[in-house]
Amino acid sequence: MRRHSFEHDGVVLSFLDAGGDGKPLLALHGHWMGASDFAGVANDLASEWRVIALDQRGFGETDHGAAHRMSAYIGDVVALLDHLSLTAPIPVLGHSFGGVVAYHLAAAHPDRIAVMVIEDIGVSIQDDSSPFVTEWSGTFRLREALEDRLGPRLSPYLQNSIRRVKDGWTLNFDPAEFLELERATNGDHWSVWLGSRCPALVVSGTESRVCDATELQEMAEKRESTSFVSLKAGHSVHIDARQEFAELLRKFLKERKL
Repeated sequence: MRRHSFEHDGVVLSFLDAGGDGKPLLALHGHWMGASDFAGVANDLASEWRVIALDQRGFGETDHGAAHRMSAYIGDVVALLDHLSLTAPIPVLGHSFGGVVAYHLAAAHPDRIAVMVIEDIGVSIQDDSSPFVTEWSGTFRLREALEDRLGPRLSPYLQNSIRRVKDGWTLNFDPAEFLELERATNGDHWSVWLGSRCPALVVSGTESRVCDATELQEMAEKRESTSFVSLKAGHSVHIDARQEFAELLRKFLKERKL
């Protein structure tokens, strides 16, 4: 995937684009992660799909410190589609935080989204990561020291979010800014979820410690043209069960004649 950038509303946004002749598929990452975490899936789908993954504001190589509100996240995605002259409806894959943005996007701009795949995120969100995320702030002399602070469960998933700076190693997002983002996405999103009409697939990780599979299944049951699938994986299904996830995506999109 090749990295590109563009400017929207005073914010420089960075994204990865697999290129090629495949049909475009938009991917939106979860909290603490970034566009690069979809590289494996992009490779698996390369024969048919051109995966375009955005570093959302506050993460990766996109500007940090910009305003955090749902309308801004949606505006960034629409600006990316406009920048790439993608005017026809396309599929969107949203993992965790990216899934919340995806279903808000589908409700606000139904003309831009053909189908959505929501990966391990619900609609009743009341997260509070402050007790441990604040301890991730700062620069660590050794990479291993930062990995130890992240802990053995999370460190493997945040490898792409660690970067080298002059005095050591740090995360490519500010934990304090992340908490602003978390507050911006907390709340009851049921009305938004039910407010769009495009086909959807809700994917649950059976070992996820973030989401309640019962709620994810209920999301599919209450919304028309929506199906539910669970895969043996944690919260990051596209990483833990990459091949199975890619095959699931391929089958779902083919069945929708996309």
